[in-house]
Amino acid sequence: MTKISTVGVVGAGTMGNGIAQVFAQAGFDVRLQDVAQGALDRARASIEKSLGKFVEKGKLQAADRDQTLTRLRVTTDFDALSEADYVVEAIVEDETAKRDLFRRLDARTRPGVILTSNTSSISITRLAASTTRPDRVL
Repeated sequence: MTKISTVGVVGAGTMGNGIAQVFAQAGFDVRLQDVAQGALDRARASIEKSLGKFVEKGKLQAADRDQTLTRLRVTTDFDALSEADYVVEAIVEDETAKRDLFRRLDARTRPGVILTSNTSSISITRLAASTTRPDRVL
């Protein structure tokens, strides 16, 4: 089993940036990927604001905020996900788009990488069937 040190998050919307923040705060290196640079810029700003609020409330030390931000890399480059040991999909709730993404992730990531979805209504079994590793899709 591969140790998870780098997490890829695909989709920089509200859910994606929240997921990226939690993983970065937990000590993982994060590659937050989106096709739109504007979404990535908003996500980075949202994470910085959220961490700043934690510091203001005394729930997080400023040094920990700074370390969290150094673990977060935002990118439009899909190939950056090849560095990930674990990937979370948080794109639009559209089965065709998600199945296409899972096919691309399957081709781009190492065979042992776990691929996960943040779907609220689409069958994980159908998404997993888009890959050569259905046993590694959550």
